[in-house]
Amino acid sequence: MPHYQLTPDAAEDIERLFLFGIERFGVKQATKYLDGLKLRLLHIAESPRTYPLVEHIRIGYRRSVYGVHAIYYRAIDNEAVEITRVIGREHLDAL
Repeated sequence: MPHYQLTPDAAEDIERLFLFGIERFGVKQATKYLDGLKLRLLHIAESPRTYPLVEHIRIGYRRSVYGVHAIYYRAIDNEAVEITRVIGREHLDAL
């Protein structure tokens, strides 16, 4: 069954964006955004080739944009993808 795994950086990115969302938009909206993000991660795991390669950033990596965040990932094998970063416009230098 297709699945995804988060790198420590990606897990921190998601925690940070959720906490920022709570501060800025409230718990309800932050939770709604996080739920949508999790659905996107599942979609990536199920259909990893849906989104474009970004080999100018790193060979073998792809990017999916969700809201104001870019999700960077790579296929590990036929059943798994590794989510490496979830970055907002303000953190693009983290790549």
